[in-house]
Amino acid sequence: MNARPFAILLFFVVASMWSCGDEETVDVPNPFDDPDDGPRAGVEPRCEVPESAGLEDVSDPTTVVGEGTPESCTADAFIDAVAAGGVITFDCGPDPVQITLDRPAMVYNDASEEVVIDGGGMVTLSGGGTTRILYMNTCDEDLVWTTSHCQNQDHPRLTLQNLTFVDGDARSYGEDQLGGGGAVWVRGGRLKLVNTRFFNNACAEEGPDVGGGGLRVFSQYEDQPVYVVNSTFGGAEGYGNHCSNGGGISSIGVSWSIYNSLFSHNQAVGHGANPAQDGTPGGGSGGGIYNDGNTMTLYLCGVDIEDNEVNAHGSGVFFVTNDHSGNIILEDTVIRNNHGGSWYHLPGISMHPETQVDIDDDTILQD
Repeated sequence: MNARPFAILLFFVVASMWSCGDEETVDVPNPFDDPDDGPRAGVEPRCEVPESAGLEDVSDPTTVVGEGTPESCTADAFIDAVAAGGVITFDCGPDPVQITLDRPAMVYNDASEEVVIDGGGMVTLSGGGTTRILYMNTCDEDLVWTTSHCQNQDHPRLTLQNLTFVDGDARSYGEDQLGGGGAVWVRGGRLKLVNTRFFNNACAEEGPDVGGGGLRVFSQYEDQPVYVVNSTFGGAEGYGNHCSNGGGISSIGVSWSIYNSLFSHNQAVGHGANPAQDGTPGGGSGGGIYNDGNTMTLYLCGVDIEDNEVNAHGSGVFFVTNDHSGNIILEDTVIRNNHGGSWYHLPGISMHPETQVDIDDDTILQD
């Protein structure tokens, strides 16, 4: 059998599977359609959202943070709720509130298999410019090992919805892998974001392989994708996130399915790329999105990636699979007006030239 036609056929089968396919789709009400406190969450929807990527039911919460007043919605109450797991909602009064943390909230692997945090469009979680906001790691013994294969277990399944993350800061963790994820750092289990906003978060500013000004993710269960729906990273001047790599999001060995979302005004501020050039600290790739690893898929549907900036590669998207087995799928997506860098094989996208890319007629790619 001729290998090339088979490979092409297999690719289009995978592409079809990665989109909605036969799965039911759902409406995703967005409380941040016209907010007073910054850019909206995501863009006007252009793509249908599969049911598995939609909002989780929070009608029967495990913990309600607050007792009806802003003063009752404390950092300690939120941190305790996350440690206990389950479904977490808030009752902080009739007006939007900001909860400022002095240490990260930790997801404990043995607390519950499902962890849902729903801010109802009224809650902003802040790191106060001093700390990361949320940390989950199935391979961190301090958070309790629950399986013998922590890098590939199906829990905890963490959903963050109807929330804003601001001023998270992971720079104090240094330039190794823990220095990524200015607002949120996740390894293992599953992660889903719905109606989330990430503003002014930061992580390590130097290093060849550290990243994720807003979010850093590792090893998801059975290589299933991280869902991101109706979400914004940056969104306007003065709101962008930054890190050495991956101003908005960063990952190693992780697939993503991103719907109706916005990445703009984020920065990859490192210098020297990966591996680091002689005399440089390394970094500076992936203004909006940084993906590294092996077999993985980046699926973007109804996504705008604009006005991001890099010093090295991938002003919009940096996508490198070490064994050249990954692929990119773009549907009704706009990537344009991103700045800086080199090694471009598509406008705004740095990748190996043999990377398989499927681009529909509604997608716009411009320098």
